[in-house]
Amino acid sequence: MENTTQISYFILSAYFDTGIFKYLYFIIIMSLYILIVCTNALLIVVICMNRSLHEPMYMFLCSLFVNEMFGSTGLFPFLLLQILSDIHTVSVPCCFLQIFCVYSYGSVEFTNLAVMAYDRYVAICFPLQYNTWMTSNKVAMLTVITWLFPILAIVVLISLSASLQLCGKIINKVYCGNYAIVKLACSDTTVHNVLGLIYTTVSVIIPLILILYTYIRILKVCFSGSTQTRQKAVSTCSPHLASLLNFSFGGCFQILQSRFDTSSVPNMLGILLSLYFLTCQPLFTPVLYGLKMTKICIICKRLLRGEV
Repeated sequence: MENTTQISYFILSAYFDTGIFKYLYFIIIMSLYILIVCTNALLIVVICMNRSLHEPMYMFLCSLFVNEMFGSTGLFPFLLLQILSDIHTVSVPCCFLQIFCVYSYGSVEFTNLAVMAYDRYVAICFPLQYNTWMTSNKVAMLTVITWLFPILAIVVLISLSASLQLCGKIINKVYCGNYAIVKLACSDTTVHNVLGLIYTTVSVIIPLILILYTYIRILKVCFSGSTQTRQKAVSTCSPHLASLLNFSFGGCFQILQSRFDTSSVPNMLGILLSLYFLTCQPLFTPVLYGLKMTKICIICKRLLRGEV
């Protein structure tokens, strides 16, 4: 019986021979990664360097952009190496490191979006109390919680998975996944399955419920409020809602792919959908907010023209 001390690497079986096209895929993925890093870094610099943007909403946005870069860096360098390689293997430590990065990214993203929804809820439903409630200390506390809780949760999850006795080393994905490793276990995995479902509930379902609640309250205020209130809600909530729907789509398929049999899905389509939330969201979010948020858009244009 093999265990984690005997297995030194995993085989990623979802890769297939693309011939000379691998160089084209490499250039496309590399260009996408550079674009993601540059767009997110630009908006982080814009928010940090302009005092007019030192408001709760933009601080949470900055946290979101940092997470986009973090998640992309957990995938793209690895993906680029695998595209050029003829043997698609990954060492056990690197595999668990990637799981930490990818899962932390997903959890932080949902939590950050929930915190941003709460911020918009307070701003629209309680505008007079906004500055009193959303103090710098509270913003800092919410930001720390956004990052600390998901990281601690995934550390616990990985620690349990790392202790499993494994009877195989083949992962049918293009990158590592926690449940893909759990399915390789020789021993009973009931505890791991239950904890995995609890983790999914806490990191995904609960934030989505909180977001849904805040938007119901915001809609009530909009329907009963003035035209100005509705315009403010649309201008600040539409980018957040679009970002949430985009990420939820990618995250939903990721959960379904890891928990259920998706062998009937064409291989290439399965690969693209599994990469969706790690590739499209980090690019979609900064572009969306850069275009939709007036203050950010104006400052970015000045910066690119060399006026700032």
